[in-house]
Amino acid sequence: MRLKFVWPGRTRNREWRLLQDIYLERIRQIEACELIETKEARGLKDREAKKIRELEAKGLERHLRDDYIICLSEKGKEMSSEDFAGLVGRLADMPRPVTFVVGGFAGLAPRVLSRASLLLSLSRMTFSHELIRVALLEQVYRVLTVRKGMHYAK
Repeated sequence: MRLKFVWPGRTRNREWRLLQDIYLERIRQIEACELIETKEARGLKDREAKKIRELEAKGLERHLRDDYIICLSEKGKEMSSEDFAGLVGRLADMPRPVTFVVGGFAGLAPRVLSRASLLLSLSRMTFSHELIRVALLEQVYRVLTVRKGMHYAK
């Protein structure tokens, strides 16, 4: 399985970035994994969220191709860790990459969401986009360790 994680901009918070890098390294020890940080819209006000999403969509779309795309969205399907493990298990033998797309603070443009094979919600609560990146990576790592029969520290 080839995994890709795509999102606009770097994770700026030093602590979240450290955790992100730890989980990416752990994932890479189990499966091929790539992190793509695309161009982030800058210099726009929060009230210009639609424009921000559209600008960021241009960078994101360059990396989506024919992948199995899972977009994180507040309107997405919620899953237990076991359900998520089952999904990843079904996708494991796919010839195309599995790409997780996380939006910036303004979310994802409708045209990116429409390309998704699955809209996924990690929670009904609202989290910062930087924290949700770490949460996604942790869940992917958890699923991969379970699939490989490895011990996951609780």
